[in-house]
Amino acid sequence: MDKGIATFIFYDLFLFTFVSQYCTNHLMSEQFKKEGEFSYIEIGQGIPIIILHGLMGGLSNFDGVSGFFPDKGYRVILPELPIYDLPILKTNVKNFAKYVGRFIDHLQIPEAILLGNSLGGHIALLCAKMYPSKTKALVITGSSGLYESAMGESYPKRGDYNYIKKKAEDVFYDPAVATKEIVDDVFKTVNDRNKLIRTLAIAKSAIRHNMAKDLPTMHTPTCIIWGRNDQVTPPEVAEEFHELLPDSDLFWIDKCGHAAMMEHPDEFNQVLYAWFQKRNF
Repeated sequence: MDKGIATFIFYDLFLFTFVSQYCTNHLMSEQFKKEGEFSYIEIGQGIPIIILHGLMGGLSNFDGVSGFFPDKGYRVILPELPIYDLPILKTNVKNFAKYVGRFIDHLQIPEAILLGNSLGGHIALLCAKMYPSKTKALVITGSSGLYESAMGESYPKRGDYNYIKKKAEDVFYDPAVATKEIVDDVFKTVNDRNKLIRTLAIAKSAIRHNMAKDLPTMHTPTCIIWGRNDQVTPPEVAEEFHELLPDSDLFWIDKCGHAAMMEHPDEFNQVLYAWFQKRNF
């Protein structure tokens, strides 16, 4: 296993442990819809924005996004991806992208804007490659997909609490965001054998689905919003995405780490909404 990938996957585990808790506190009042293989939350009406989460199975959405865009004429949809539900041999990025493709068909949406952070961005990119006619636009922030050469230098030391704490703090520009409660949950998660096995399977599939050779052939309009202080997927990763994607715009958020939607939701929303207006979405 590539050491950088292992470290990246740890960061994704942390981020979506946090997201899972955040959604529990802020979104569980919204009614989940369960239809066949799909579970999702839907807010608003209009142009569909599908938000894709990562490893923890928590919905990668925040009050800022769900509270802002429905009032602007957008339908925010948050599917629960089968991160830990698929058989181990089917637990990979490609199958998650196929799931999103089926989900779009299930909703009878001709095309959707896909918004993904971290591993969710990777899934969105692969989905756009596989189903370009279903993808109206892409929004990626702190995304994987090009990260092998850009990640950290060591494996997550699952039994070392202080190591986990330090890596958790590094996810955000402000380390205080990584509270003891959150770190405790991450520590428990990364020591869960079932989740670890699937996490490593996802990591291996992420390596296989590096997007560097695909991006120049992908003409989906793409908004890249990146934390200027992202230590997980550093600024040069965003610059490479921008260079390789033929129809992309790159925006920076200062004093921001790996989770731009979460750390600076107002600025994130304003940047994205202005881009939507410029592109007539």
